[in-house]
Amino acid sequence: MYELIPVGARSYYIDCPVRMGLYRHGEREVCLIDSGGDGGTAKKVLRHLEEQGWTLTAIFNTHSHADHVGGNALLQERTGCPAYAWGVEAPFVRDPVLEPTVLFGAFPYREIRNKFLEAKPSDCQALTEAVLPPGLRVEPLHGHAAGMVGFRTDDDVWFVADAVLSEEALEKYPVSYTFNVEAYLQSLDKLETLEGRLFIPAHAEPAADIRPLAQKNRAHILALLDRVWTLCREPRTTEQVIHDVFTDCGMKMVHNQYATAGATIRSCLSYLHTEKRLDILFADNYMYWKQA
Repeated sequence: MYELIPVGARSYYIDCPVRMGLYRHGEREVCLIDSGGDGGTAKKVLRHLEEQGWTLTAIFNTHSHADHVGGNALLQERTGCPAYAWGVEAPFVRDPVLEPTVLFGAFPYREIRNKFLEAKPSDCQALTEAVLPPGLRVEPLHGHAAGMVGFRTDDDVWFVADAVLSEEALEKYPVSYTFNVEAYLQSLDKLETLEGRLFIPAHAEPAADIRPLAQKNRAHILALLDRVWTLCREPRTTEQVIHDVFTDCGMKMVHNQYATAGATIRSCLSYLHTEKRLDILFADNYMYWKQA
């Protein structure tokens, strides 16, 4: 665990629960793609840098979720390197209370202000093509997070973050987090068109062909959409739909699951309404969803 794995002339990844990428863009200069969940992970990154004699020039965060940016603060403290994230993701890295705020829909209560949902704040600037080193390309893969991106190196390796989850994760988590269902489906379509020698997701094994896993992830979210739509044969409040999905899937209602899976279910309701498959009704000061 946490071994440094070479996958190209200049590309590497760190094998861990949330895989990080390293791209060597100079003789000894490297940039990091994501920083892991906390300072402990960041220290393992620093050990690899020291062993290889490399200098960290930048952190490129694929998105702002805590397990991808939690090492930023320590790495910046030790190396002074800048960090970058795309669009709306950068403010979330700088002010991470925004993440549980979005999940809850208001200022978050204390139980969901934990390290799994709220990383330590770190400085983060806007990611543009101008700040990328030669040989590294950014590709929007929005949906799982509002501004999530992937990166391609010039030795034909893709780092695709949470654009797909492993089959084991899909089985373990019947409701995997999705911020924007429409954008997520579009990103899965795009992923199947990308050409590369190797694809490295954060939560799945590297694969030469990412299409089968993209198809399984698409089937997973489409099945959830169908489940949510079916539950709304009769009018249901949002909380009733969340309860029914949790019950049908054998999930246990705990704080983090309520925050993340609950937000995904609400995103499914929003998408189904946008697609005109669900109507919204108001009665007795309740808001209901019902099949159109």
